[in-house]
Amino acid sequence: MFTGIIESLGEIKSLKNEGSNVRIEVSSNILNDLKVDQSIAHNGICLTVEKVNPSSYEVVAVKETIDKTNLGKWLAGQKVNLERCMQMNARLDGHIVQGHIDDTATVQSITEEKGSWVYSFKLNKVSKLIVEKGSICINGTSLTAFSVTDTSFEVTIIPYTYKHTIFHQLKEGDEVNIEFDIVGKYIQRMVTG
Repeated sequence: MFTGIIESLGEIKSLKNEGSNVRIEVSSNILNDLKVDQSIAHNGICLTVEKVNPSSYEVVAVKETIDKTNLGKWLAGQKVNLERCMQMNARLDGHIVQGHIDDTATVQSITEEKGSWVYSFKLNKVSKLIVEKGSICINGTSLTAFSVTDTSFEVTIIPYTYKHTIFHQLKEGDEVNIEFDIVGKYIQRMVTG
């Protein structure tokens, strides 16, 4: 489990196909605290540390993950948002995030608002799982959605988030990973059977 509060930016050092999987080597300033079998969210995608090297660590993404996320578009040198799993004795500053991507969305526009930025997103499929002023996780970042429709929504990014996540690198047309709020997913399941 995660909170959607980004700890650090990592840099993709290499990507290597291994059958239908992809092995990803990442460097980060959280390297010294990592161990094998630890879960880390990479742009919201929960991946397990398989190897810790002197200046990097390695994770493997399976075909299911590659097919449902923007991971297939990652490149060496690219930055990614990182969050280690939450500790049960810590504050839950964001919202409950599983690291299981539900969909991707496309950046439609970015508007600077004199100190903050409004990002508009178009979902790749219709969804009733986003609610006005509800939680949404974008590339692993816990945010509040507004101007919600069945196919689009907006979020506001404050200066701290803009600087300390990959939001400052996003541009119109970029694809992002989306995780809907887990509570909404359970409610939808109960209502629809």
